[in-house]
Amino acid sequence: MLNSPQSPAPLYDQDYYRWLTTTQKLLAERQFQQLDLVNLIEEIEDMGKREKNSVESNLRVVFIHLLKYQFQPEARSNSWLGSIREHRTRLRKALAQSPSLKPFLLSVFDECYLDARAIAADETGLPLEQFPSAPPFTSEQALDEKYLPN
Repeated sequence: MLNSPQSPAPLYDQDYYRWLTTTQKLLAERQFQQLDLVNLIEEIEDMGKREKNSVESNLRVVFIHLLKYQFQPEARSNSWLGSIREHRTRLRKALAQSPSLKPFLLSVFDECYLDARAIAADETGLPLEQFPSAPPFTSEQALDEKYLPN
């Protein structure tokens, strides 16, 4: 429903947090007829997108640091190891909470690797061609807290 010039903006546009708490309360009280369904549906869709974006982002960071670890051994640092651990942990938790994201992770694995490859080349100053054009590790290795490339 469009707002007329005299009607106030919807609560969603006025105060997002208040809209969230009001929506939660309406759902809990089963007052479905009072829900702002248009914005609720949009928010649920956005939540799914955010989950997928998080998987991609964390996977990319793991790849970047694994590549740097493998191809720039003289510069290895505890910071890289900490980053690998942190982003692996985020991925494992996301997959534990939402196992249906595993096929998504597999579907974006190669794309995330290619993005990470370019970033690793930028960050290390090494030529892009020095990094393999296909992932040199499996999805299991990427998520394995004990795996580090040679």
